Amino acid sequence: MAMRKIVQIDENKCNGCGVCVPSCAEGAIKIIDGKAKLLSDNLCDGLGACLGDCPMDAITIIEREAEEFDEEAVKVHLGHDQKDAHQQGHHHGHHHGGGCPGSQLRMLNKSSAQSTAVVENGDVEIKIKSQLQQWPVQLMLVPPTAPYFEGADLLVTADCVPFAYPNYHLDILKGKKVVIGCPKLDDVSFYATKLTQIMKMNEIKSVTVAFMEVPCCTGIVRAVEKAIGDSGKNIPLHRVRIGIEGEASKF
Repeated sequence: MAMRKIVQIDENKCNGCGVCVPSCAEGAIKIIDGKAKLLSDNLCDGLGACLGDCPMDAITIIEREAEEFDEEAVKVHLGHDQKDAHQQGHHHGHHHGGGCPGSQLRMLNKSSAQSTAVVENGDVEIKIKSQLQQWPVQLMLVPPTAPYFEGADLLVTADCVPFAYPNYHLDILKGKKVVIGCPKLDDVSFYATKLTQIMKMNEIKSVTVAFMEVPCCTGIVRAVEKAIGDSGKNIPLHRVRIGIEGEASKF
């Protein structure tokens, strides 16, 4: 053990937004139980690359007794983390955690995209190209400072909507940057805070919220309305309500 500089995370300030996670090349930070945690002292180089990316100012550099930074341990950690991400992605479809390749920011190039959904009816074949422009989309994972939010038409979608509304990609998603969530299973106040950060840190041209007709789903509408109010900006809001049988009404 030696006195050295190392990251300190104030859990009282941290809101679990995850912006710091991809900023740490060593994968030393992970979101655990809704808070950012330093996984091990020897994984942190103490240089503070993650500092400027925390919107809550929850990360600082302090001096204390700590294990020396270990590059070999980092290589082992990153290798295992990628393996775990692959295995968990194979079994569960997603992985939350530090250094996960699946949560890295990506702009998707639609001009070169080859994947399509195909609908066939006798001799008629219809191909629909995905309209998704960015990754990730889960509101719990996207950083408010993601570059694709600047100047965007933002779509906030309750996660049942794409299943219930068959023309989601062309009628609702097209031309927009999207975040998704479930207001029944997740913390709506966290949604409101995260959306407020996105709106404050970027010039959002408009917001569309797509939600199901069931009562609990209006929570995501309230989160969007609160976020627009708390952002202090005059952002046009469009609401799209989807019935459980697939019909849409816009207002």
